[in-house]
Amino acid sequence: MDLLISNLVLGFSGAATLENIGYAFVGCLLGTLVGVLPGIGVVPTVAMLLPLTFGIDPLSGLIMLAGIYYGAQYGGSTAAILVRMPGEAGSIVTALDGYEMARKGRGGAALAIAALASFFAGTVATLLIAAFGSSLASVAMQFHSADYFSLMVLGLTMSIVLAQGSIFKAIAVMLAGFLFGLIGLDLNSGAQRYTFGVPDLYEGVSFLAISIGLFGLVEVVRNLEFPEARGENPKMRIRDLYPNKQEFRDSAPAAARGTLIGSVLGILPGGGAVLASFASYTLEKKLSSKPETFGNGAPAGVAAPEAANNAGAQTSFIPLLTLGLPSNPIMALLMGAMMIHGIAPGTAVISERPDLFWGLIASMWIGNLLLVVLNLPLVGLWVRLLTISYRMLFPAIMMFCLIGVYSEGGSAFQIFLLAGFTLLGYLLMRCGCEPAPMILGFILGPMMEENLRRALTVSGGDYGVFIDRPISATLLGAAALLLLVMALPGLRNSRAKAFEE
Repeated sequence: MDLLISNLVLGFSGAATLENIGYAFVGCLLGTLVGVLPGIGVVPTVAMLLPLTFGIDPLSGLIMLAGIYYGAQYGGSTAAILVRMPGEAGSIVTALDGYEMARKGRGGAALAIAALASFFAGTVATLLIAAFGSSLASVAMQFHSADYFSLMVLGLTMSIVLAQGSIFKAIAVMLAGFLFGLIGLDLNSGAQRYTFGVPDLYEGVSFLAISIGLFGLVEVVRNLEFPEARGENPKMRIRDLYPNKQEFRDSAPAAARGTLIGSVLGILPGGGAVLASFASYTLEKKLSSKPETFGNGAPAGVAAPEAANNAGAQTSFIPLLTLGLPSNPIMALLMGAMMIHGIAPGTAVISERPDLFWGLIASMWIGNLLLVVLNLPLVGLWVRLLTISYRMLFPAIMMFCLIGVYSEGGSAFQIFLLAGFTLLGYLLMRCGCEPAPMILGFILGPMMEENLRRALTVSGGDYGVFIDRPISATLLGAAALLLLVMALPGLRNSRAKAFEE
């Protein structure tokens, strides 16, 4: 306990400076804005703003990017409740009962329930990271190269299973990302791999080009090709800001259960926070003595998914900070930001940069408090912003994308690379393929290769090392079992129906 307190003191000493509070405020504000406005997306926003972190302290940059991530989880609930237009996937379930509460004149109470449930969940989940982060890091010290390779195989397998659409398409997209990650000079031999004699590819494919191309510009194209119906400024009164006693009694236990579910499922690669919001809503409906009220303005139907998706957003940092394994595209982008700053994600962060590790954890408490302060007073502003035409927003989005990619290397080739990945992302979208497995494969591919070669070097070329080590064998067995189970027709159909719902 004393060690935990001293670590938190170290974290707050770095995160509570005026400069870092300012970065947390900017990140939370941008994240809330992104969550409120459909069609922008948190992944493209983080990808676009990555270049802004190059010239500032790594902790400050990560605090801002992390604030955007969990700020978007808050902001998504505002549009979901007021105009039934969720800005983020995790807020889809919130719209079911939140909008009905707003139609009945309880919009203010629904917003307060969402904000308080999110704050409670974020605080508890951050406490779990602080309490168990170091323990998980000590467990990670027992991992050898073969174990890390198998862990990444399991992580990619779970991201494939949780990706929307066909599993086979997800595998193909992930393998393509893996191959893109291998482009460049071999670190061991110095030989060129897939560079086709282009000097700009000697250092590999630009992380910004592939991330902004697949997520940022493709999102612009998608919204222009398929214009989403944008809601009008709602005429309902945002009155009675605080929940009444009955609403509080209904929502409090639901928020607690949602926090527990989100904290566990948020660690899963591929979208655990979104999965948690659906799972918590389903659980509350089954536990309720009045299940018929769900979908008609049940306070528990707002509190449970909001708590779950915010707790999941926080605990998704655990695999990244302790094992160096990104659990979703946002974590992959944050991992890329850490690597750009010369920081190796994983156990080394806790031992070599404790100020960064504990500073980021402390900033989550600060960010959650800022989000509560931000969300309720700015409801009127967010409602007005919902009426802005997307055609007025996309030129600015494209400008930031182009500037960000060009500023990384100062080469026009990066722009052509960005255009190529944008075209690829558009084709993936038209084919019904989700790009998230590609970015995870791009990040983890080189790391998997490195651990594979290191394990084979130590074992003298014996592939049996992956089966002989209990940890590695267990992880590989879990990955194989997961794929076999999902190949069963019944489960495959259930998975497809779940994504459709």
